[in-house]
Amino acid sequence: MRRLVTARNIKASRYFSTINGENESVINNSNNNNKIITSKEKVDCVVIGAGVVGLAIARQLSVINGRDVLVLDSAPTFGTGTSSRNSEVVHAGIYYPTNSLKARFCVRGREMLYDYCKECEIPYKKIGKLIVATGSSEIPKLNVLLNRGLQNGVDGLKMMDTDEAKSLEPELQCVKALLSSASGIVDTHSLMLSLLGEAESHGTTFSYNTAVTGGYLEGNHIHLHISGTKDLENWDGRSSLHPELVLIPRLVVNAAGLSAPVLAKRFSGVNSHSIPGSFYARGSYFTLTNIKAPPFKRLIYPIPEDGGLGVHVTLDLNGQVKFGPDVEWIDGIDDISSFLNKFNYSVCADRANQFYSEIRKYYPDLKDGSLEPSYAGIRPKLSGPGHGSVDFVIQGEETHGIPGLVNLFGIESPGLTSSMAIAEYVAARFSR
Repeated sequence: MRRLVTARNIKASRYFSTINGENESVINNSNNNNKIITSKEKVDCVVIGAGVVGLAIARQLSVINGRDVLVLDSAPTFGTGTSSRNSEVVHAGIYYPTNSLKARFCVRGREMLYDYCKECEIPYKKIGKLIVATGSSEIPKLNVLLNRGLQNGVDGLKMMDTDEAKSLEPELQCVKALLSSASGIVDTHSLMLSLLGEAESHGTTFSYNTAVTGGYLEGNHIHLHISGTKDLENWDGRSSLHPELVLIPRLVVNAAGLSAPVLAKRFSGVNSHSIPGSFYARGSYFTLTNIKAPPFKRLIYPIPEDGGLGVHVTLDLNGQVKFGPDVEWIDGIDDISSFLNKFNYSVCADRANQFYSEIRKYYPDLKDGSLEPSYAGIRPKLSGPGHGSVDFVIQGEETHGIPGLVNLFGIESPGLTSSMAIAEYVAARFSR
C-alpha cells in the first residue's frame, strides 16, 4: 500500500531532520508585513514529478544507489501527464542524430526496458515497426533513416520493397519500407507501477497533491518551496505564495515534464539563459472501429513530419488499433495551468477529417466513419513550429549554477523508451 503524504504531514517522514537545531524559517508576508513561520527540513534526494522518468530516477537512486528519496507530484497520483497519454511504443533509436542524448538513451533504454519487463513480468511485445515511403520522393528520407539507425547501433533493420512489405502487412500500401524488428509496445501503467513499487520497497516516499512552487539558494544549498496543490488553485502565479514547508535537499531532480522549464524559472539564482523556451504540441489519437480483425500486426509509421513522427498505426497489447498522434501547436499556457496539468486534453472529432487523408496514404482501404476520438497528449517541446527537433536537455550545476539541482527539459518521445537510461545517467553523473 502506497503512503499518501501531503505537504501538511510531510514532516513526519523519516527522511527529514532539523537544521542546526532549528526547524523554522521566517518568511515576510508582503500583504500585511507580518512574519510567518515556515518549517524548514533537510532531506537527501527530491524528485519532482512522478511520471515514468521521475519514477525510474527514484527507483535508480533508492534501489541501485541506496539513497533516501522523496517524490513530489502536484497530481493526486502518479503518471497523470505525458506518461499516460502516449503511444506506449518502445522505440528502436532510428530517428535521432548520432551521439545525441536521444539516440544514446533510446538504444540503451530499450535494452534496459525489455530486460526489466521480462524480469518483472511487465506486459510487452516486440511486434516490430515498418516505416513507409508512400511515394518515390520519400525514398531518400527512408535511406537516411536506415543509415542513421545503423550509425546509432540499432540492430534488426532491413529495407524492403513493396512486395516484401505487403507480404508482412497485406493491407499496406507503400513503395518501400524500413523494417525495425526491435521496436515494440509496453503496458506503461504496469511499468510505472513496478518502478513505483520497487522504489517504495526501498524506502522512497511519495507525496501527491504536493507542489514545488519555486526555490532559492542559501548557504550553497537549494531550498524548495512546498505547497499543497489546493493552495495553487486560486493563486495568480505572480503574487507571493506562502509555502507550507521549505525543503533543503542534497540532490533535487526536476523531472516535472511539461512544467519543468516553468518551475526552473522560479528557482532564484538559476542562470536564466540556461532555461530553454517552452513549446507545447497537442497530439490527438483516434481508435479504429467497425472492423472484424486488426488490419495490421505491426506498428506502421509514415516519414516523420515537423513536430512529430507522423500519424502512425499503434497497437495496444489487446490488439486494439489507434492512429495518431497529429501535431497541433498550442499556446497561452500560464504557469499555474502548467503546474496543475490543466491542459486541454479533449479530442476534436473534426480532426478525423485530416486523419483520414493522412492514413489513406498507406492504408487506402480505411472506411469512412471508422475513426472515433480516443485521447490526446501534450508534448513538452523545446523548439517551435518549423525549427526541427531538439535533443533532451539534462543540466547540472556546471550549466545553471545551482549545486545539487538537476533539470530535465524536453523529455518527449523517446522519453518512455529512454526512461531507465536517463535514470542511470542522472544517478551516475549527479548522485555523489
